[in-house]
Amino acid sequence: MIIDVWAQHPTIRHTNDPIFNSLRRWTKIPLLQAEIPVSETIASMNQGHVNISLISAWAAPGRYLISNDEIAELVAQASDRLIGVGSVDITRPMQAVKEIRRCVLELGFKAIRVLPWLFERPPTDRLFYPIYTACCDLNIPFCTQIGHTGPLMPSEPGRPLYLDQVALDFPDLVIVGGHIGYPWTDEAIAVATKHENIYIDTSAYTVDRYPPTLVEYMKSHGRHKVMFGTNYPMITPAKALDGLHQIGLDEKVKDLFLGKNAEKVFLRKKS
Repeated sequence: MIIDVWAQHPTIRHTNDPIFNSLRRWTKIPLLQAEIPVSETIASMNQGHVNISLISAWAAPGRYLISNDEIAELVAQASDRLIGVGSVDITRPMQAVKEIRRCVLELGFKAIRVLPWLFERPPTDRLFYPIYTACCDLNIPFCTQIGHTGPLMPSEPGRPLYLDQVALDFPDLVIVGGHIGYPWTDEAIAVATKHENIYIDTSAYTVDRYPPTLVEYMKSHGRHKVMFGTNYPMITPAKALDGLHQIGLDEKVKDLFLGKNAEKVFLRKKS
């Protein structure tokens, strides 16, 4: 079982947003001229032998790049392969809490993701705290981005060390930090080691770019703490998995990394 814990189904409004212009210098992802059917995302998953992808909504201040209802419609077209991850605008905390409840109780989503750099606020900002409370109340993970930003926005809100205080204030909150945390990967490993409910995912990085410290963490005391992600369509599953055999994970660690850790965190299955 391979589970991709961070993916997006490409849409015109999200893919073509000017905020991603700086990324096109190296992703080479062209502007979309027409909406892409879900079958293309499923085909990419099949090529990389990915069984399930968690596809995410994208909320920014005052707008949605991908709405929660759009995610629900996409999941409905391939419910055996796609799982919904909701997102909310933290600048409207009352509406955000209501929307989280709707995402989980009505739409069936398994997590909520908010990107601090989109709001230019660190995860310790008071506007995040109603979100954490709602996630704890509904017993779902809070997913976020850690590390520097590809878009030309401040990277400081993505420092993993901010999650230390969040985990101290909300010890029951399950937190998944995506994008490895580079260039602060050691910070990410430190907080994930310190706190039982903090995890790291490898989205936005190919295997050849995994920091050596992260690989060693995966092989040792962090074997239950790291999950596979792509950030599709930025990186396809096949490309994200290319060269995995070269980093020396044994079969048990590989199974944990590729799927079993995600099953525990998102699907509540024992590893």
